Amino acid sequence: MRYAPAILAGRLVRALARLRSRGGGSAVPGLVVNRIAPGLLPHVLASFPDGLVIVSGSSGKSTTTKMLVAVLEAHGRRVFTNPSTANIAQGLTSALLERTKLNGRVDADLAVLEMDEGHGARIAPRLTARTVLLTNVMTDQIDRFTDPEKVAAYLATIAGRATESVVVNADDALLEELAAGLAPGVRVARYGVTADVLARLLRGLGYSRTSARRAAGGVLVTDVDGARARVDAAGRTIDVRLPSRGTHYAVDAAAALATAADLLGDAFDPELAASTVSALPPVFGRGEIVTVRGKEVEFVLVQNPASFQLNVDSLPENLEQVLVAMGSDVRDPGYFWPVDASRLGRVRIASGSKAADVALQLVYQGVEVERVEPDLGRALDDFLALPNPASGRKTIVFTADSMRRTRAHLGLAS
Repeated sequence: MRYAPAILAGRLVRALARLRSRGGGSAVPGLVVNRIAPGLLPHVLASFPDGLVIVSGSSGKSTTTKMLVAVLEAHGRRVFTNPSTANIAQGLTSALLERTKLNGRVDADLAVLEMDEGHGARIAPRLTARTVLLTNVMTDQIDRFTDPEKVAAYLATIAGRATESVVVNADDALLEELAAGLAPGVRVARYGVTADVLARLLRGLGYSRTSARRAAGGVLVTDVDGARARVDAAGRTIDVRLPSRGTHYAVDAAAALATAADLLGDAFDPELAASTVSALPPVFGRGEIVTVRGKEVEFVLVQNPASFQLNVDSLPENLEQVLVAMGSDVRDPGYFWPVDASRLGRVRIASGSKAADVALQLVYQGVEVERVEPDLGRALDDFLALPNPASGRKTIVFTADSMRRTRAHLGLAS
C-alpha cells in the first residue's frame, strides 16, 4: 500500500484538471505521480500475471496496438492498455491511474502498451517485458528522431527488456539487424509481406525484397486490395477487412496477428483473430470516417513522409473536396517535400500554422490550391459549409497537431 498516497494524489489532480478543462489535463496526473512516486509505473507494470507487452516503432503503433488488444480479448484475455495519445511516461502513468487499485494492482491478465520510441527507451531500463513488438524504423518527427539509426538504437534498448520474444517487421533491414543482436534465449517472431505485395509499396520506404522472404514461417501478407487483405497465419490463409485502405494497414494487421500467435501459442485461433480485426473501426484520425454537422468526413493522419505518401496514394482519385492542414508539429516543412501529393489534384483549402508551406509544396507538384487559410477553425467551418460533393466524401488530411486542433474545434472525443 506504499503507493496509495501517490495514487490518491494523482486522482485528485486528474479531477481538478477535468474540472478546469473538460477532457483536458490527461498527462498532468501522471506527471505529478511520477515526480512523487517514480517507482509506481514499473511496480504496476511488473504486476500483471501474464506479463507486459510493449509496442513501439516509427509508424503504425496505435492501429497495431488496438488490433492486438482486440484479438487477445477475443481469446478471453483481460488486457490493460493505454490510449494512443498516452504513449510517453506521464501518459502511461495517467492511464494506469484510471484502473490501478490502491495496492498498485490492475485487474487484468496482461498489459499491452504502445510506447513512443524515445520515451520508451528512457523508461525501458526500469521495466521487464515479456514481449516487444517493433513496427518499423523511419525518420519520424525529424526534430526528435534525426536519423533512422537513432530510432533503431532507441528500439534496441526497448527490445533488450524482452525476456521471452521480440516480434519484428521482416521487411525492415534495421529491425533484422536488431533481432540478430538479441540476448540468447529470446526468440524472434516475424511478419511481413510477399515480394509481390512489397513491389506495390512505393518509393522511399526502405523495404527490402530479400528480407521479406525471411518472414516465411511467420505471418505474411499475400495480397492487398483496398481495405481487404489476405494473410497467411499459423498455417492458415485468412481474409481480413482493414480499418482503412492501404498496404500499411495490412502490415499493422500482420504485426498484431504475429504477436497474438506468439503470445497465445496453441490457443491462437486464426479465424477468430481475422473476424475480430475485421470488425474494428479505425483509430481516430487513421482513415476514420465521421459525420460532422450532417456531413460525412474522412480524416487522414500523416506523421512522416512515408505515411503521407502511402495515405495519399490510397485515396480515391479526383476527390472533389480536400482540406490539407499542417501544424506546429512539423518544425521543418521541407521534411515533407519528398512526398508526391499530385494525386490530390485539387485542394479546396490549405490550413494550419504551416498553411503557406504546405500550399507551396502542393502547387509545385501540380495540385490546384484554391485557398490558403492559416486559421484552422475558420477553414474547418468553411470547408464543412460547402455542399456535399457529387462523388466521394469530404476529406481532411492533417498532421498530428492539426488533428488535435480539428477534433477539439469540432467537439470530437479523442
